[in-house]
Amino acid sequence: MGLAQLEAAVNGAGERSLAPPVPQRLEDTCLTPSFIEQLLLKILYSRGETLGRELSQQVGLNFSVIEPTIEQFKRQRFIEAKKSLGMGNLSTSFVLSDTGRIAAREAMESNTYASVAPVPLHQYVVGVQAQRQKDGWLTKQALHDAYRHMVMTQQTLAQIGPAVSAGKSFLIYGQPGNGKTYLAEALFTIDPSPIYIPYAIECQGQIVQMYDPIYHQKLDDDAGESVFNSGAAYDRRWFKARRPFLVTGGELTLDMLDLKFSPNSKTYDAPFQLKANNGIYLIDDFGRQRVTPAEVLNRWIVPMERRIDFLTFHTGGKMSVPFECFLVFSTNLKPDQLGDEAFLRRIQYKMLMPSPDESEFVQIWMQFCKKNQVACEQSTLERFLQRHYRTTSKPMRRCHPRDIITHAIDFIRFEKLPFELTEEVLEHAFHSCFVDATQAMV
Repeated sequence: MGLAQLEAAVNGAGERSLAPPVPQRLEDTCLTPSFIEQLLLKILYSRGETLGRELSQQVGLNFSVIEPTIEQFKRQRFIEAKKSLGMGNLSTSFVLSDTGRIAAREAMESNTYASVAPVPLHQYVVGVQAQRQKDGWLTKQALHDAYRHMVMTQQTLAQIGPAVSAGKSFLIYGQPGNGKTYLAEALFTIDPSPIYIPYAIECQGQIVQMYDPIYHQKLDDDAGESVFNSGAAYDRRWFKARRPFLVTGGELTLDMLDLKFSPNSKTYDAPFQLKANNGIYLIDDFGRQRVTPAEVLNRWIVPMERRIDFLTFHTGGKMSVPFECFLVFSTNLKPDQLGDEAFLRRIQYKMLMPSPDESEFVQIWMQFCKKNQVACEQSTLERFLQRHYRTTSKPMRRCHPRDIITHAIDFIRFEKLPFELTEEVLEHAFHSCFVDATQAMV
């Protein structure tokens, strides 16, 4: 199925996640015959003796698509048949001839990429648009279920919902320890529907590698289907995955937001926002990067408004790609420390993650106790709060129950004590969690 048929399938699809149709002919890949020839030569060069079906699997195309090229290689004496299991080229073991090895080395002068055939940029654009979240996709129930494990007020959920549903940029700010990152990470569980991501993209003869095992969680429910017969459920140049969720923090630099060229392979690695398309990209600790907040947002002014990003090849050429990731910024800084009003207007939604009041704090505490199956009397917690929070006016943070109870459990296990939170245990846990500024250092 070519580009026109792919677009027609997208326009007529009722599903939110459209499986890329399986190419039945070489023309359906929208890659040139010479590109496929060079790719197959490089795969044979890197793998050595290879069965026809293994070659099909490696390149991600039905064997019927590459068989004419195999026949051409045989006529050109680029390959030699070593042995066969009697099922034609599919079960024949091939190896490059001396002439074929010369041709393969010439092909590697452009790049050494020898893996799954890439998807042309225009096909990728159609695929990303097909998998965009549709208007009204998020329900209140789905949002509530995603935050069921957290103590959240209805007011907070009402602030999160419209931002997530719209998929526009979102700034979460507040004191450290109040669960901003935890809140953002919970967004990953809202939509379990799978999407399809290409292993690599081809543009202007350049290869941009998309698949990143760190950020892309493959779904192998169709692992039993094969790429060398018509039973494949979708184009195997794409992989089925959960919607991506990427996180970067203080290590982020501007060059990480553009194509990264590898002089050895002569290919490119996709930047974070491209890998995050149809998913979420969280910039944690915003304002503490090696570049200023203004520089980061200036880089994304056009993408955030037009949903299109422009990436630069090391030769100076550019490629236009979809910008369909939900950008979430999380910071401990006050908004006015990030920039002025005009600067902050570029981020569509803002939300303060406040410190919990005492009732929320107690709720979080008891929820964590239940999760860890550790007993805690209400009267014990009451005396603990009076001693360490009410009389000292110590600010409550959402992370405190987790930190204190975790330390308490560690202490209980070390001392072989009964599995319950006593005043003695909590006293020890509290002082091991927090620095006492009143104590002099000798």
